[in-house]
Amino acid sequence: MNVHPARTMTPEETAFALRTAVEAAVQAPSVHNTQPWAFTIESGEIRLDADSGRRLRVGDPAGRELLISCGAALLNARLALLELGYEPRVRVLPDPDRPGLLATIRIGGEAPRDEHTRLLHAQIERRRTHRAGFTDLPVPERLVEALVAQASAEGARLTPVRSEAAVRVLAALTGAAQDVQSQDRVFGLEVVRWARPPGSSRGDGVPAQAYPREARTDPPFAQRDYARGHSWGHAADQFAATSAGVVAVLTTSGDSREEWLAAGQALQRVLLHAFAYGISAAFHSQALEMFHLREFLRQEVCSGEHPQMIMRLGFTFDDTPGVRRPVSEVLEER
Repeated sequence: MNVHPARTMTPEETAFALRTAVEAAVQAPSVHNTQPWAFTIESGEIRLDADSGRRLRVGDPAGRELLISCGAALLNARLALLELGYEPRVRVLPDPDRPGLLATIRIGGEAPRDEHTRLLHAQIERRRTHRAGFTDLPVPERLVEALVAQASAEGARLTPVRSEAAVRVLAALTGAAQDVQSQDRVFGLEVVRWARPPGSSRGDGVPAQAYPREARTDPPFAQRDYARGHSWGHAADQFAATSAGVVAVLTTSGDSREEWLAAGQALQRVLLHAFAYGISAAFHSQALEMFHLREFLRQEVCSGEHPQMIMRLGFTFDDTPGVRRPVSEVLEER
């Protein structure tokens, strides 16, 4: 990408561009829609901090899923600046003495806007997480290959699982982890914290209409139990759309905080590219929240790489609206 020398921007132009980047960032997906981020705009810079109060202390004690979520937000901010014609200058984990500071973003030189950036940027507010089966429409192989390339561009690896036996293993481990977690009262209470009952006006968590009352896929991939005994959820397509879709695993060569952030950026780039072509994604992170199961997957399924996300990709007619907190709740401007 050709980057031209930075012209002198007015304070108003800088403030507008940085706020626009934050507005895009908050549209990112996050575990249980916890939205575990906080932003500060000061001295021509965005600071992205982890909101530790939104970390899953039982399911995500190391903060891996939190950093993946924040990485997705970082990718959105980068795309927003590129769409405005500016090159984002990002420093990841810039201060070892401030572990909660995940990244800083400044505006660099002018950058030409390209069609692919426009394509991805246009999906930021449209993209939605799916939590059920998919239709039987096959995902084109060329599109799967393109998604693999998108992950690689951010330093991660997306591996479509071609073996039916391996898909069954992933489904079985997801089910086993879900069953174990459902018996853990403390774990269950943590999930309930992020489950929104029908009619809730909250701007975070998983809305009752965002998952089916009963999800069926072949092979069966267990869904999170957000309802916890309530008759929440929707009934649409629960019998007609039962395909598991294309099962894929996102991995990184290492397992550091920097690589968790890279995994989040890779994940979001994959999701946006997929959604541009009508492909939605369902996530299954239950087995990755249990050390022994995650290590088993690393050794037996992921060729020694570290699994960061298990997902299914496919076509769906689901158009459930998403919910987000207003920017004013997550942004401080100084």
